[in-house]
Amino acid sequence: MASKGESKTKTFEAYVSSAGIQFIDEAAMAQIGRALSPVSPTYLRKLVRAAGIPMSPLVEGVCQQTLADLERTLLALQNEYELASPAGKRGCRAIVIAAKDHARWALRKPGVDAGKLLLKQEMLLWIMTWLENPSLFPAWVLIRKRTY
Repeated sequence: MASKGESKTKTFEAYVSSAGIQFIDEAAMAQIGRALSPVSPTYLRKLVRAAGIPMSPLVEGVCQQTLADLERTLLALQNEYELASPAGKRGCRAIVIAAKDHARWALRKPGVDAGKLLLKQEMLLWIMTWLENPSLFPAWVLIRKRTY
């Protein structure tokens, strides 16, 4: 018998294949979420990332796997932020604030080795800088990468 995770994965794969989904925007994500209900947004995003299906920046959120992923997703969100309505700007900020909270949580985890701790502190700095001034972030990150 398949575990719940395996079952969700198979349901996800079958749904995406039958629906012919090749790009995940907010509407597609909501549609997939309804098809897999109940499923957490975090787990659903994990399934989409694992499948390698391209996502809109608002769906992908802030990826904190590597500094390159962090930079790519923060820059994509900064672009969305610049083009957004006031409500859209609040949505972008909410995504980055959630990433900030996650980064702070990762720093408090017991047993984190020193190298990973330094990386997570750097990531938190990048996220906080984005939140302070999204428009300045692209120039700041170029300068920061030279010194890190």
